[in-house]
Amino acid sequence: MTRLGTPPTPELLDPAERLSRGQLRELQLRRLREMLAYTYTNVPAYRERFDQAGVRPEDCRELSDLARFPLTGKDDLRAQYPFGMLAVPRERLRRLHASSGSTGAPTVVGYTDGDLDTWSGAVARCIRAAGGRPGDLLHNAYGYGLFTGGLGLHYGAERLGCTVVPASGGMTSRQVRLIQDFRPDVITATPSYLLTLIDEFEKQGLDPRASSLRIGILGAEPWTAEMREEIEERLGIHAVDIYGLSELMGPGVGQECVETKDGLHLWEDLFLPEIVDPLTGEVLPDGEEGELVLTSLVREAMPVIRYRTRDLTRLLPGTARPAFRRMGRITGRTDDLIILRGVNLYPTQIEELLLRIPVLAPHFQLRLTREGRLDRLTVRVEARPDAGREQREAAAEALVRAVRDGIGVGVGVEVVDPETLERSVGKIRRIVDER
Repeated sequence: MTRLGTPPTPELLDPAERLSRGQLRELQLRRLREMLAYTYTNVPAYRERFDQAGVRPEDCRELSDLARFPLTGKDDLRAQYPFGMLAVPRERLRRLHASSGSTGAPTVVGYTDGDLDTWSGAVARCIRAAGGRPGDLLHNAYGYGLFTGGLGLHYGAERLGCTVVPASGGMTSRQVRLIQDFRPDVITATPSYLLTLIDEFEKQGLDPRASSLRIGILGAEPWTAEMREEIEERLGIHAVDIYGLSELMGPGVGQECVETKDGLHLWEDLFLPEIVDPLTGEVLPDGEEGELVLTSLVREAMPVIRYRTRDLTRLLPGTARPAFRRMGRITGRTDDLIILRGVNLYPTQIEELLLRIPVLAPHFQLRLTREGRLDRLTVRVEARPDAGREQREAAAEALVRAVRDGIGVGVGVEVVDPETLERSVGKIRRIVDER
C-alpha cells in the first residue's frame, strides 16, 4: 500500500490523469461538440433555448465558443419537473435522485447504466486521490436515499476495491462503536458531522486520535481552513475536500489530493469548468473570482450545459494532477449572500470568526428578522460540550466584537447547547430568513 500522504504510483492513475494539458483540451473539445449535438437532438428544452439564443451545436469550433451558449440555472431544471430534462426514455433509467425541494419543486436527476459507471469511476478516482487504496475499510457517514452523497461514495468505494460500512447519518453513539469495532481506514462525512462524531468520542471517554482512521473525505457543505485544522488535530487524520452537486452527477466532480491539500482538482475530462461574472454572465479569465459554471462532457440520461453552481471561487493551475485545474476555496454562494443594512456578508465569513473562539463549536445558524424597518441578524451557535455559562457569555460578546470589527456590521449572538441546531443529512441549514 502506498504510504499516506505520498502520490499514487503512475500505474494506479486513470488514463485521463496521465494526459498532458494539451491532450486534455483536445479530449474536452471532442466531447463538448458531441455533447452539444446530443443534447440539442434529445432534450427539447435545450433545443428551444439554443434556438432562442441563435446558436447551434456546430457553432462550437473551439472551447471558448461555449460562452455563446445559454447558461442553465436551477429554476430551468425545476421548470421541467420531473422528467423534462431527460435525453433518454424514462425506461432506460436505472436510478433517480432528487433535491429536497424545500424551496420549490425538487430537481430530479436520472442515471443510465453508463452514467452510474461513469459516476462510480469518478468517485473511485477521488478516494484514491485522497489516499484511499483497494482493501481499505471505508466508513460512509453520508446520508443514503434521494441525497446523492451516500450511494455516490458507496459505489465509488466499491469500484476502487474498498470494504464499505454503509453507516449513513445519525445514531452517532452507534457510529462511534462501529468505528471502534470495525477499525476503518477512511471516513466519508460532512465536516460538521465528523466534528459531532469527534465530540461523541470524547463524551464516551475515548481518545479520537487513538482510532484507526487515517483519512477523512469531507464535503457537501463549505468548510474553512480552521475547521480542517481542528479535525486533523483532534482526530489525527488527513482531512481532504470532495466536491460535487446533484445536478451534474453527485460527489465526484472534484477532489483534493492528499499529497498537496491545496484545493480541489476538477476532473475536467468529465466536466468543463468556467468562471463567470455572477451579474453579467461574462466569462472571466483563470485566477479571477466569480461563479463556477460546469458543463457535463460524459452524460447520457441528463446532460447539463453551462450549469450555474452558485459557488464563488476561481480557477488555478493544477499541481498534484497537472492537467486538471484546481478550484480556489469557495468564498460563498451567490444565493447565500446576505445584505444587512448595506453590508454584504456570507456565512463562511461568520464561520471563520467563530472558529477563532475556543468555546464555540463550528455548528451555527444565521437568523434574519425585521424589527420595525430594520433588518436584524442573530447568530445561533452551539457551545463546546464543556463550556460553562460565564464562558458562553464571554464567547458571545467576543463574537459580536469580531463581526463588528471584521465585517463592519452589528449582529446578535445566541450561544446554545451542543446538538441544539436541527441537522438534515448531517448538515445544518445555515440561513433562516424570517423577515
